[in-house]
Amino acid sequence: MTIRETLAALVSGRSLTAAEADALFEDLFTGRLEDSQIGAALALMAVRGPSVEELLGGAGAMRRHVTPIPGVSEMSGRVIDTCGTGGARKTFNVSTLAAVVTAAAGGGKLRVAKHGNRGRSGRGSAEVLRALGVNIDAAPDVQARCLREVGVCFCFAIHHHPAMKHAAKARQALGFPTIFNALGPLTNPAGATRQVMGVYSADLVEPIATVLARLGCERAMVVHADDGIDEISTTGATTIAHVEGGGVRTERFDSGFLGLARARVQDLDAADLDHAVRIARSVLGGESGPAREMVLLNSAAALIVGDVAPGWPEGLAKAVKAVDSGAAARVLEGLVRESNETGRG
Repeated sequence: MTIRETLAALVSGRSLTAAEADALFEDLFTGRLEDSQIGAALALMAVRGPSVEELLGGAGAMRRHVTPIPGVSEMSGRVIDTCGTGGARKTFNVSTLAAVVTAAAGGGKLRVAKHGNRGRSGRGSAEVLRALGVNIDAAPDVQARCLREVGVCFCFAIHHHPAMKHAAKARQALGFPTIFNALGPLTNPAGATRQVMGVYSADLVEPIATVLARLGCERAMVVHADDGIDEISTTGATTIAHVEGGGVRTERFDSGFLGLARARVQDLDAADLDHAVRIARSVLGGESGPAREMVLLNSAAALIVGDVAPGWPEGLAKAVKAVDSGAAARVLEGLVRESNETGRG
């Protein structure tokens, strides 16, 4: 199909097949499309929401163009990512802090390759980790060392997906979430086979879970909370699609049975970057409150998905221990140290 034929199909309301989507994104990633064509395709898919086949095709093309982290297959333990799609209601950096706590609680059985980017708010995972002292621009071999020796690394999306530069102008001009918000988390540079993935819309929960299952993901939770947050929330119910054994099972989840306090949405806000950094330091420092409980809950999910904990109570207990023992704070210190140590392998 030519790009005009592809756009005509999208205008008619037809979803692309996986092969057609793969071809479209291959043309995009190799610079064969104009900005206007890219913007039109992204907008048309966004209007109705990307289909499973379009996500599969796009992810396949994007994975061919990723810059990988070397040596992951030689490391012990499983690799998980806690990256979400973004584009949801803004909160403090729950998944970023959950990555640190999960690495501390994983005990070498679970390593966290945290995929992330800058946020439109100026307080995304990249900005907060940089403010905490992490070298977010570390080369892939340095990231590999962080993953091996500390148990966590940060995979800055702009460095691992150079072909995305071809879509930058169109995405910026559109200014709303597109299929790329989902494709990024589906393309982890460390090849993570476990994921806790928050999505910006409840309509994406089951389709994304289906895509992960078809891509061979071993186990995952795809989540969206009723409050609009792309995390498992303590403010109320969350829709969770579980990926396991090649299948998908969806449930409505409420954290109340774990004894966590019911939070208000405003309790989870970060006004600016400085506020987000203060929250991060307070959570890892063991301070109580709604932010701590959100991080513990989402860390528990990652520990379940990573087969480190058999269920929610056990996962929560491990996350609590990781924070209160100081292990999580030490993991962050290790990540800062190793990511800035560029002179050795």
